[in-house]
Amino acid sequence: MNLKKYYLLFAILTSQFIFSQEGIPVYADYLSDNLYLVHPSMAGASNANKIRLTARKQWFDVDNAPSTQSANVNFRTGDKVGLGAIVYRDENGRFSQTGIFTTFAYHLLFSRDRTDLNMLSFGISGAFIQSNVDERGLDDPLDPDPVIIGREQKSGYFNLDVGMSYHYLDWYAHFTVKNILPSTREIFDNANNTIQESNNQRRYIFSVGYVFGLGNGPWSLEPSVLYQSTDQTKESTIDGNLKVYRRFGELATLWGGLSYRRSFDGAEFSQTGAEIESQKLQYITPFLGINYKNWMVGYTYSYQSNSVVLSNGGFHQLTLGYDFGKRKERWNCHCPAVNN
Repeated sequence: MNLKKYYLLFAILTSQFIFSQEGIPVYADYLSDNLYLVHPSMAGASNANKIRLTARKQWFDVDNAPSTQSANVNFRTGDKVGLGAIVYRDENGRFSQTGIFTTFAYHLLFSRDRTDLNMLSFGISGAFIQSNVDERGLDDPLDPDPVIIGREQKSGYFNLDVGMSYHYLDWYAHFTVKNILPSTREIFDNANNTIQESNNQRRYIFSVGYVFGLGNGPWSLEPSVLYQSTDQTKESTIDGNLKVYRRFGELATLWGGLSYRRSFDGAEFSQTGAEIESQKLQYITPFLGINYKNWMVGYTYSYQSNSVVLSNGGFHQLTLGYDFGKRKERWNCHCPAVNN
């Protein structure tokens, strides 16, 4: 393959990858008591205000490997209104995104008292996201490629996320639509307009789960499922999760579990140049954390269990949290997302 064809293929593949990850990537953050990072309707849903910081790094043995950092805060103001804000940065080699979200949520309580959790929540987030691609140093000065501009490009846009959540006793469900407004970025445009991006960035996320109390003891068990899909590319994945909690009085809760993610779409490849093979993305993610008084710390490790991978190194993520301004007593249910 000559140099020009290689650069064109590289640009197309990376454009599709960045498209599928537009906005905050959805990894296993939500399993570390960080649901607001995924669902805007969870802003202010808990009986305490929350601050969460995350740092994720993939493949320590690969230069310029993907990394993501985020910080968010969400809180309740009054009886029904929740507010929140998120800032994040996502980097992948020569590509990066920086964004800020502000959120308004509204919570309808149908409960008679604290023994009867029944809450329907709605949320909307406005976002400004700037995408960058650095093409400096990619082109051959003796054989320039018109596809490569040779400079750093920046493109910013506004968008909206909307969602709803429902909590009933130990059950919960969330549904969120991200990037609902048509929007395009110009960072992959070139003089010949040979590469253009769709304006459809929508992504759908649905999750449901239940928390079982194991007798009257300190243990509880939470199975859950999260499904997400992109509208334009028709890519979709599903997470199967199992989370275990162990309470130590009123001061501390130790938790951990396992998550398995699998895509419904296979990627075709050839190792010999003749036989075409296919594999579907698979992640296995163990996680562990603790809530102690007002503090929370969690760690997740994701391993890509495919036969052909870029690196055997895993994906590491650390989450730190602080809860403050507790408003009311705990709900009388196994519902850690809204209990503090």
